Amino acid sequence: MTLLDKDLRSIQEARELIGKAKAAQSQLALLSQEQIDRIVKAIAEAGYDNREELAKIAAVETGFGKWEDKVLKNAFASQAVYESLKDLKTIGILKEDMQQKVMEIGVPLGVIAALIPSTNPTSTTIYKAMISLKAGNAIIFSPHPNAINCILETVRVIKEAAVKAGCPSDAISCMSIPAIEGTETLMKHKDVSLILATGGSAMVKAAYSSGTPAIGVGPGNGPAFIERTANIPLAVKRIFDSKTFDNGVICASEQSIVVEECIREEVIEECSKQGGYFLSERERKQLEKFIMRSNGTMNPAIVGKSVEQIAKLAELNIPDGTRVLIAKESRVGRDVPYSREKLAPILAFYTEKDWQAACERCIQLLLNEGAGHTLIIHSENEEVIKQFALKKPVSRLLVNTPGALGGIGATTNLVPALTLGCGAVGGTSTSDNIGPLNLINIRRVAYGVKELEDLRENTPTCEPSFGVCDQKELIESIVKQVLAQLH
Repeated sequence: MTLLDKDLRSIQEARELIGKAKAAQSQLALLSQEQIDRIVKAIAEAGYDNREELAKIAAVETGFGKWEDKVLKNAFASQAVYESLKDLKTIGILKEDMQQKVMEIGVPLGVIAALIPSTNPTSTTIYKAMISLKAGNAIIFSPHPNAINCILETVRVIKEAAVKAGCPSDAISCMSIPAIEGTETLMKHKDVSLILATGGSAMVKAAYSSGTPAIGVGPGNGPAFIERTANIPLAVKRIFDSKTFDNGVICASEQSIVVEECIREEVIEECSKQGGYFLSERERKQLEKFIMRSNGTMNPAIVGKSVEQIAKLAELNIPDGTRVLIAKESRVGRDVPYSREKLAPILAFYTEKDWQAACERCIQLLLNEGAGHTLIIHSENEEVIKQFALKKPVSRLLVNTPGALGGIGATTNLVPALTLGCGAVGGTSTSDNIGPLNLINIRRVAYGVKELEDLRENTPTCEPSFGVCDQKELIESIVKQVLAQLH
C-alpha cells in the first residue's frame, strides 16, 4: 500500500463515517432525555469497568506517563464526568419562564468531529463520547496516529455498551486509517457541525482554520506562585503531586515555580526534601537542549517520561529518589526552553522581589506561552489572591491545589473536563471547561408582551438637553440647530 493509497482510503473512510453518523444522529434526535441518559450511563459504566485495561494499553502504545495514573484518569473521565452531567437537561424543553413568557429548548448540534491527543487518549475519548451523546450529538473520533490502537479499543468498549442501551450504532465511530488528508476531510465536511479539538497547537489551529465551528484548547504553561503566607511544605507537595501525576502530561500541570525572595531558601530546601533536584548550571544547559526541537516545538522524547528516562537521555547523574528536575531561571522567551510548556517532570524556578513582581513574572510567562489557560497560587492572603484573579490572563486561577488535578475539576468544583478552553486571549472560542451545554444550541421561544402602541406610549417625549416636551418640538429644535450651524 502506497502513501497515496492510504491518504485516499482515509478520505473515503471519513466521508463514509460522516454519512453514517448523520443518519444515526437523526435517530438520536428522536430520543427522550431519559433514553439519552441511559446511553450516557452505559458509556460511563463501560469506561469505568475497563479503566485499568485501557490505561495499560495506552501506556504501552504511547510510552507516555504511568498506567496507574491513567487508571485514575479513566475513572475520572467516566465516573466524575458522569456525576457532573447526569442530572443536566439537554434535550427538549430546558426552561419555561411563564412570567417573562420565554421558553428555552435544547437542540443538538449534529455530528461532532473529536480530535484525540496521544497524551490522554483513552480518558479523553470516554469523556468526549459522554458529553457529545448527552447533548444528542453523534461523534466521530480522529485519533492521534501514535495512540490509534488504544483509542480504537476505547471506542469499541464504549460503543458496545451504548448500543446495548439503545444508541444507534453509527452515532459513535472512529477513523481507523489516520492521515492528515482524512482528518482535513472530516473537519471541513459540510455535514460536520462542530470540531472538538484537543491536542497540539498546530492541530487546534487547523481546526479553527477549517471553516467549521470549533472548540479547541491552547497550550498550557501555568506558573505556580508560592506567596509568603503559604503553607510551604503543603504547597510543594501539591506542586510535585501534580507535576509527577502521569509524568506531567496534563496541560494544566505546573510548568514553573515563582517565589518571593524572602522565602526563596525555605522553598528550595523544601523542594529538595520532597524529591526535587536542582540542576547545576552545567546540567541545566545540558538538559535544555532536549526540551525543544529545532523548530521550536516540544521534544516528544521527553513528553510523559520519568525523571530517570529524561536523565538518561540528557546524560545526567541524578540522586536516587528524585521526583522532579528543577532549573533556576531568570529569563522568559520563545528561545528559553524552561520558560515554555514541558509535559514532563521538569520545572523552572524563578525568584522575585515581592508578590507584585511575581505577578508580573507570571503574566510574562503566560503571554510567552499558555495565555488563557491556567495559573496556580499558593497563599493564605485573600487580597493577593484577588489581585491575581483581577490581573492574570487565564481562564482558571487555582488556589491551594495541584494544577493538573484542579484544572480538570478533580480537586476543585470546576466542571469535570479534559478539554479546557482558553478564551479569546488564548485564541479559542470559550474559557469554559467543556461540558454538554457547550455542545447544544438553545432555541428560545418568546411570546409577545407589548404592542407598537405600548412602545410609543412608553417613549419619553421630553428631551432635557433641548428643553422641549413633545416629538414635534424636538424635531423642530433639531432642524433649527442644524440650519444655524450651516449658516
